[in-house]
Amino acid sequence: MPNYDYECDACGHEWEMFQRMVEDAIKQCPKCKKKKARRLFGTGAAIMFKGSGFYETDYRSDSYKKAAKADKESQKSGTKSESKSESKSDSKSESKAKPKKPKE
Repeated sequence: MPNYDYECDACGHEWEMFQRMVEDAIKQCPKCKKKKARRLFGTGAAIMFKGSGFYETDYRSDSYKKAAKADKESQKSGTKSESKSESKSDSKSESKAKPKKPKE
């Protein structure tokens, strides 16, 4: 639930009200009791992280992400070439292991 800023046009009193998004705006000023209160436009609802449990590593820089992606791709290409060489050597050994048919 967000905090909304209000201001009274009659007395100039400003305050914050913590209320649900679906609730209607407050019309009556809590100080002068006149119905001249209006909701102010804020900077928008922002996510605020308060307390422990948020780590610097949760929000990595773009350069770190690019380097990690390049490293991951190089590891993938290294494993592909190894598996190709293994399959080639396997097929060669299989062809050698097959007995030749005797000539008739």
